[in-house]
Amino acid sequence: MEEQPGWGSHLRSNVQAVQRPRRHLTCPSLAAAALDASAPKLLKDLNTFGCIFESLVIRDLRIYSQPLDGSVEHYRDKNGLEVDAVVTAGDGRWGAFEVKLGSSPKILDKAAANLLSFKNKIDTKSIDEPATLAIITGHGMSYRRDDGVHVVSISTLGP
Repeated sequence: MEEQPGWGSHLRSNVQAVQRPRRHLTCPSLAAAALDASAPKLLKDLNTFGCIFESLVIRDLRIYSQPLDGSVEHYRDKNGLEVDAVVTAGDGRWGAFEVKLGSSPKILDKAAANLLSFKNKIDTKSIDEPATLAIITGHGMSYRRDDGVHVVSISTLGP
């Protein structure tokens, strides 16, 4: 198990974030094996599949951020606004990510609105603007939306 701590933009932020960590298995395939979750079973239970996919993405973000002395945290405030991952590099650059198994316009629009709402809550006098806002999906093309949010297929994250 690895904990994904809660993110705080800076020490004296006006945004009241919930700091309770989220937990992920180090290797999401362990969760699938423990659940005896075959591909056909997961396709019939997209909620479970989505949770396993999110853990996979968090694991990958941790791996990719390590050379940058980075950390991967999550965000949730008292009003229920959540962001699946906030990656901060050792030099202070940061980005926010939503993880979505699907890539329908409805899903992507909701995720983008969530990221933009999160960005608008950040006090940019105390912390820089995010280097990126992105939705990581399970399939499809990678591109930049008109609102500036990137849509990134997990297949493009690899080396």
